[in-house]
Amino acid sequence: MIGGFGVWELLIILVIVLVIFGAKKLPEIGGGIGQAISNFKRASSEPEEIDVTPKNEDKKEN
Repeated sequence: MIGGFGVWELLIILVIVLVIFGAKKLPEIGGGIGQAISNFKRASSEPEEIDVTPKNEDKKEN
């Protein structure tokens, strides 16, 4: 595949990750990545917070 990862490249990356982190850490890493993705999706779909701090014009009236 041009510009992407093929099956063999993904298998090599998986083997390298297994060697570095070990098989026991993979579920924790996968869970952390999944939680990060879901938090990102939730944060990007929520409306922006409303700024309720007074502006300079409001301070002059007091």
